[in-house]
Amino acid sequence: MAKLRISIYAAVALTVLAVCVSAAVAPRLRHGPAGRSDFDAEVAALDREIGALRASAATADPGASVRLAYRMYAHAALTGRADDFSTLESFVDTLRQEIGPQRDIVLLRATLFVRGHRLQAARELLEASAALADDPEAQLLAADIDQQEGRYDRAHGVYQQVVDRHPSWPALARLASLTALAGNPDLADSLYARAADDLTAKEMRSYAWLAVQRGQLAFARGRYDQADAQYRLADRAFSGYWLVDEYLGELRAAERRFDDAIAHYRRAIAAAPRPDLFQQLGDTLAVMGRPDEARQWHQRALDGYLASAGRGEVQFFHHLAGYYADVARNGAEAVVWARRDAQLRPAAITEDALAWALYVDGKLDEAQRTMDRALAAGLVDSHLYYHAMTIKAAAGDALAAARLDERLQAMNPHYREFHAHR
Repeated sequence: MAKLRISIYAAVALTVLAVCVSAAVAPRLRHGPAGRSDFDAEVAALDREIGALRASAATADPGASVRLAYRMYAHAALTGRADDFSTLESFVDTLRQEIGPQRDIVLLRATLFVRGHRLQAARELLEASAALADDPEAQLLAADIDQQEGRYDRAHGVYQQVVDRHPSWPALARLASLTALAGNPDLADSLYARAADDLTAKEMRSYAWLAVQRGQLAFARGRYDQADAQYRLADRAFSGYWLVDEYLGELRAAERRFDDAIAHYRRAIAAAPRPDLFQQLGDTLAVMGRPDEARQWHQRALDGYLASAGRGEVQFFHHLAGYYADVARNGAEAVVWARRDAQLRPAAITEDALAWALYVDGKLDEAQRTMDRALAAGLVDSHLYYHAMTIKAAAGDALAAARLDERLQAMNPHYREFHAHR
């Protein structure tokens, strides 16, 4: 069963188009009109705005085209649909050809490259734009690349420098995410809270996003009541948000409230039919002892991952490695995808996935060497520790396994319960 990882990719969602709200306006949380969620209302509003901007962009107005690209990004980020991102990438590439290396388009294209794990392309684009050298948003994106490539200290330094000069909520949230991974969840939580304080009353969706991050921090420490409170706050801030349902589904499964977990996952999938959500629902059904239903959802997940890879996308390589290792128990295939991911993003998270794949494939010596490299990065991560403990125990190193188990217990006494694969 997949274990929890505090995502080191959370910063990818923190871009120039993020939308949030201040903790100071939390008492004014609201829902949309009766029978219509905030999520549905925002999707409809974006659809209308995009339609109007398309008409303006057709008049060859570069400014309208740039605004259209950003609203398309807001729509894709909200729905999480692959088709929305694919359409956007084509549109942005056309804009780059038509209007040249305009700042906002360069930043948006780099953001999309980072989101899709095309880190070299993102770095080359940013480095080719000399005018962006001192731009804080470009610096944050460059640090995101460093983080995904395992340069954690450098990424942390840049995040801190940007926060010191321009303490925006996206910068604070990035710093919070990396601070959690470094093993200081209390400081990370305070940074997320500070990020929320930087928001306005119009930014309810991002307020919900920050609440989810704080809930995940609590969940990762086995503090289910605190996680539940944050997730409920997120739901009141921005009703109908599939991300909230995803994390509530995970929490309810860990609490053994399986019917509630399935209901949340089904709502999340209805709004955002993503293959990773299919796998999470399949994992839940498997734990419940409903293998036939689990198999159907797992197959849908695999089909989605492979379809993405078939389109030339790389962002699901990590999921494919985990799927073949944990669901299919096909170590050889897991190693193939884990190696491809590690080549693109040589970092502790990909070393961990590769070590686990090698272990499942029976290559214990190589699994140990690879895991030792992952541990050397110094990340504090229950998923990493669980894999390392299992590999060390299989190799007969009982002392190392016991020490890793102690770390896991100290981090989260519930770490062996249900956790979603992300």
